[in-house]
Amino acid sequence: MKRKPAKRTNNNRKSNSGSSIGRLFRYLTIFAFIGLFLTAAYHYRRGLAYYLGFKSHKVSEKEIEDKRLSDVRNFQVLAKREGKSVGVDVSEYQGKISWSYVDTLEQKYPIDFVFIRATVGRDRKDFQFKRNWIGAKENKMIRGAYHYYRPNENSIEQANLFIKTVKLEKGDLPPVLDIEKLPKNQSLDSLKKGLRRWLLKVEEHYKVRPIIYSGERYYADFLKEEFSEYLFWIANYNFYRERIEEDWLFWQFTEKATVPGIKTTVDVNIYNGDLQQLQFITVD
Repeated sequence: MKRKPAKRTNNNRKSNSGSSIGRLFRYLTIFAFIGLFLTAAYHYRRGLAYYLGFKSHKVSEKEIEDKRLSDVRNFQVLAKREGKSVGVDVSEYQGKISWSYVDTLEQKYPIDFVFIRATVGRDRKDFQFKRNWIGAKENKMIRGAYHYYRPNENSIEQANLFIKTVKLEKGDLPPVLDIEKLPKNQSLDSLKKGLRRWLLKVEEHYKVRPIIYSGERYYADFLKEEFSEYLFWIANYNFYRERIEEDWLFWQFTEKATVPGIKTTVDVNIYNGDLQQLQFITVD
């Protein structure tokens, strides 16, 4: 004899419905807690960063000591600058700069000029160049643009990228070629030919002779004799040097200065003359 199938009751449906609502409620609660946690973490991000930095105090102490030593030398150099003009140079590594606050070093020494990285090699523009270029002008600073030269890339392509990127105006500083590396796949003679091609191409376009930036050793070993017709911007951070050399146009004497409006440390430079003389070398 066949049994009649039992009728389904609504109790099962209610049970399934109740468990689904319970799961949904638990998920919503979990998401709410995650949202609150992320919101709190963002709100207190600076405090968390400070806490984490405090926990790694050994690194911080070394950095603080290095900064103290750098500050001592910076004071010595600036105190002996003898009325010479002071400026900085920046790139995307300084992040977003609040240009309206960039005015003095150590609340005492006015910042008259800034060099801004524009291009790198044959195909890369500095991510912050446009913003920095406009910001410096709005802040009424004398500005200049520089190109970071890659020895193993075509020099004319590098020059063309710089020319396409940088529109110099009256009152801007001459363009700068930054050369710091030795070539890997070419001779020194080939490197020097490439540098000269870049310099001539850029001079032809802007009708002003570029400045060459490099480290003191690189300058002495590879550039001083063969590029003697050019003016040089030299980097030297050694403690024994406290004054600019007579044949240097600019001297980058530190990479660890603190400037209002810039979150990271920054390079500082001395021009071998006063503000009026600096204005004299700008583009007409």
